[in-house]
Amino acid sequence: MANPFVHLELSTPDISTAKEFYGKLFNWTFEDNDMGDGVVYSTFKPESGPGGGIFSMPGIPVDWLPYVGVEDLNAATEKATSLGAKLVRGPQEVPGHGWFSVLIDPTGATIALWQANAA
Repeated sequence: MANPFVHLELSTPDISTAKEFYGKLFNWTFEDNDMGDGVVYSTFKPESGPGGGIFSMPGIPVDWLPYVGVEDLNAATEKATSLGAKLVRGPQEVPGHGWFSVLIDPTGATIALWQANAA
């Protein structure tokens, strides 16, 4: 399938409870990554399918955000906005990994686009 879901991200004010719940429910393990300024991004990778991360940031609603893989982030972001999406954030680099943008589709759902760095 072209443009599969490649990453899922949970924003929550209670990372430890989320990690305990999903760890027990799905046997996920987590790796904590210090992002600076007191921000911890906990990643997980199930045996199959996309992995993801859990983080906490004031002002961000509690929600799951799906990321869809694209080959050209700028072109995909421009196409999405031309089709009625609202750009919320990006394109923005995740140093050493790739680029993303966050959009609200015409129905009000939030989705992210992801372009991984070339291997």
